[in-house]
Amino acid sequence: MTAHVATLWRYPVKGFSPETLAAVDLVPGETIPFDRAYAVENGPSGFDPAAPLHMPKIKFLCLMKNEGLAGLVTRFDPETSLFAVADKSGAALAEGRLDTPEGRAAIETFLAARFADELRGAPKVLRAPGHSFSDVAKKVLHLVNRETVRVLEGELGVPVDPLRFRPNLVVDGLPALAELDWPRDMPLTIGGLAFEVVKRTERCAATTVNPATATRDLQIPRHLMKTLGHTDLGVYLRVVTPGRLAVGDTLAV
Repeated sequence: MTAHVATLWRYPVKGFSPETLAAVDLVPGETIPFDRAYAVENGPSGFDPAAPLHMPKIKFLCLMKNEGLAGLVTRFDPETSLFAVADKSGAALAEGRLDTPEGRAAIETFLAARFADELRGAPKVLRAPGHSFSDVAKKVLHLVNRETVRVLEGELGVPVDPLRFRPNLVVDGLPALAELDWPRDMPLTIGGLAFEVVKRTERCAATTVNPATATRDLQIPRHLMKTLGHTDLGVYLRVVTPGRLAVGDTLAV
């Protein structure tokens, strides 16, 4: 099988549900547009939108600490900035335009009630134009190898959704674990676009959360450490050349 992009994803609000994409236009040194463009502050964080700096995920609502986020289905409209929140059945829970104080207040009020026992202070929707609330300071795309996840499924004896690993692109057709041998700065092409490897992805407790059930059911970091001697799964990539990336595009190392 030729290595190819199986799925593309973005996460408009850090920690909340992903949105699938058929194709996306990329710019060198940037993320997928609107990927982690927003975050929800869990109590005062010190984040300054006028001078945005990378901060650890613990400053925000995140799956590592707040597995209930996986019980919400969210949708973001980049044209209107409307953010809609529903439950798994599709029942609407809240909505608001994140580019207006009133819209942000509507989302914050909902989250304050929903996560009352997990908050260190009033939740606040944050954004700084051009800033990404990624887990790493560099602006990157996160690649997960589907075959590596299949090996994990075999070892654990249960299905493992690749979305546990919050990928931007899931690639199929690579040998299992091949991506973990890619050295830093190694060039590769996907759909004719140039990328370079930034680093391997260290997994945290967010991967213990089942995205379908919002429960912690698999100790994936512990299993990775036991079987591989580290907790890495996936790699971060930097965009080098501009262009359109699409599902089905082939990958060449």
